Amino acid sequence: MIHKHCSMTSNTVINLFYKKMTRFNGCIDLHHGKVKQIVGGSLNEDTPDSLRTNFVSKESPSYYADLYRKNNVTRCHVIKLGPNNDSAAKEALQTWPQGLQVGGGITLDNAQEWLDNGASKVIITSYLFPEAKFSLERLKAICQKVGKNNLVVDVSCRRSENQWVVAMNKWQTMTDMIVNKESLDMLSEYCSEFLVHAADVEGLCNGIDEELVECLGKWVSIPTTYAGGGRSLNDLTLVQQLSMGKVDLTYGSSLDIFGGNGVAFNDCIEWNQSH
Repeated sequence: MIHKHCSMTSNTVINLFYKKMTRFNGCIDLHHGKVKQIVGGSLNEDTPDSLRTNFVSKESPSYYADLYRKNNVTRCHVIKLGPNNDSAAKEALQTWPQGLQVGGGITLDNAQEWLDNGASKVIITSYLFPEAKFSLERLKAICQKVGKNNLVVDVSCRRSENQWVVAMNKWQTMTDMIVNKESLDMLSEYCSEFLVHAADVEGLCNGIDEELVECLGKWVSIPTTYAGGGRSLNDLTLVQQLSMGKVDLTYGSSLDIFGGNGVAFNDCIEWNQSH
């Protein structure tokens, strides 16, 4: 049913905003100052006992920032999952100034500060949804303050019946925004990229949300990174095919640098170099 809903836009003219192959983009997820891989749907500060963690790194945030820098893995994102992560995020930014995007608790008041601290772009979600309702005024305000080219909108989402709905507050709260061509077209007027976590499959290593990736390929008109469920190098080929190269992929728990055994970091680098 979701696939049918997606295919309603198949006859629209696709905006070929750039021609490229799907590429691997990196991530650094921070939780209480540590680099971790977490099952996305289990992240709830109100019920900390429900947290399911796949990996806690012995390495510092700067280690991963330097690894991405040395291998030219651009458009990587640093996500602060809750409090006590500012110092860790700044450590990563100091290692690769202007090389990493930062998200998690970004607001109109602190967005410029993170850019001044070395973020290439800031990523926003929850700030745009006061009381879980989308505020165009807030989006316009932060766009005006930091500039469209410095802004990434995180449209991370969860399935609800036959559609996807933007989820905020560490993916625990459903908002009033449905992810579709209309909403993405509107958001893209004020930002330069999208980041899309498929929260229902995040951290499970059971495969990507293929229907969502296919729909994003038809809907997006700006660079977009998808995260959630990636489990093998073949997923890069799959995302390339499903999205016509318009969506990039990041790996988390399946990646060997995060304790996984499904995907080798060096293979991802070779993919980027050969594509």
